[in-house]
Amino acid sequence: MGTPSVLWNIAKKCFTVGVITLTVSDLFASIVQVRGTSMCPTFNPKTNSLLDSLSEDRVLVEKLCLRNYKLAHGDVVVFSSPNNHKEKHVKRIVGLPGDWVRTIYDVVHVPEGHCWVEGDNSASSLDSRSFGPVPLGLVKGRITHILWPPHRVGSVDRKSPQNRVCAS
Repeated sequence: MGTPSVLWNIAKKCFTVGVITLTVSDLFASIVQVRGTSMCPTFNPKTNSLLDSLSEDRVLVEKLCLRNYKLAHGDVVVFSSPNNHKEKHVKRIVGLPGDWVRTIYDVVHVPEGHCWVEGDNSASSLDSRSFGPVPLGLVKGRITHILWPPHRVGSVDRKSPQNRVCAS
């Protein structure tokens, strides 16, 4: 018949870009806003005022680590809460499957298929000390970089807590 309309061409291009963006976000990486003080000072070091909440850290979440769960002690991960799968948490991996992790009161075994996570700010963190080991299937990705605010842009250090993991 005739040539396709300009609007139809724009709609096809927008749809294509949307599908590609969604695929990249699902498979490779995404951007997440970190809220709260449980990971302070690694994320959101200043959250004392209303203005500070406007500058909450936005981070790059790398998802390639989920293939064969290539995670390491000290990695910061995003995961779904074991208690409410709609909630997302950001914590640091202290123990991996098979590890024995020292807590304040006990030594805990991390079962296969799970990890032990804790916030850097233990006084303000709901983590494995509250809900136990986290199934690796709930991990959504590893945080590699801070992207916002501009003065905090950079990579996220992998810090392993000292003397917390016993020989597995």
